[in-house]
Amino acid sequence: MNEPIFTHQPVLLEECIQALAIKPGGVYLDGTLGRAGHSREIARRLESGGRLVCIDRDQAALDAAQQRLAPWLDRVTLVHGSFGRLTSLLSARNIPPLDGMLFDLGVSSPQLDDKARGFSYQADAPLDMRMDQTASFTARELVNIYSYEALRDILWRYGEERYAGPIAGAICRRRADKPIETTLELADIIRSAMPAKALREKQHPAKRSFQAIRIAVNDELGELEHLLKAAPAHLKPGGRLAVITFHSLEDRIVKTALAQLARGCTCPPDFPVCVCGKTPQMRRLHRKPTLPSPQEVEENPRARSAKLRAAEKL
Repeated sequence: MNEPIFTHQPVLLEECIQALAIKPGGVYLDGTLGRAGHSREIARRLESGGRLVCIDRDQAALDAAQQRLAPWLDRVTLVHGSFGRLTSLLSARNIPPLDGMLFDLGVSSPQLDDKARGFSYQADAPLDMRMDQTASFTARELVNIYSYEALRDILWRYGEERYAGPIAGAICRRRADKPIETTLELADIIRSAMPAKALREKQHPAKRSFQAIRIAVNDELGELEHLLKAAPAHLKPGGRLAVITFHSLEDRIVKTALAQLARGCTCPPDFPVCVCGKTPQMRRLHRKPTLPSPQEVEENPRARSAKLRAAEKL
């Protein structure tokens, strides 16, 4: 069968395939289907009896997968939902313990490239930013309803934006006249609140704020924490978990969770003996994250901030 040709470049592809150590008859999960770049490489390595479960909260990704994964649909299960509900999604479909899981976090390339989705601060569109378009809460509601204190906290906590206070104030002043409706309108408000030295920085002045609002709208960090708590129970002994992060907030959560799963014991360091009885559940494959090569960054600039962390269930 001739495979369709796509130009999408999945991040850290070979490194992910190596981390998963794919078995032809194994059962695997791609918890962030996106453009199916990673899923294609997993599916093509599976044989009869192998299975790949693909989850995405964006129905558009699942619809596109019908073509992108066409040669292997006999071994693929497509699931609409958020990986934060991993246990219920897998249990409802009687998915057996897995040989490997992959999660490529953050906003996907199709969502960024579709200007109408409202993720970009460089194109005008309605303020949306929903990864799941069946959800009711959008960026428009967030910026027009949340209090000054809540906005400031979101911009600082999720965007690490040092001008969170002035930006939140500017948003509140503008919306007092009329609701803020579009991405470029919001980007202009953010820019107007920042000092001249900040506007001379290399990155776009709205980048951190848009990241923060997107994370809050989609509860990305909460979903990630739910995932990391649930994942080990769905892996076979020897099964692999691989997670790609794109900013420090995600990476810190993944790093901490994998370290805890590898350590087991939660007793305070000054306890002479363990009294909690918890044992290690996972073994980290590498203590430091795997980073994209200079060649990959040159070919795919979106890979620049990617970090891959992986572990094996004991």
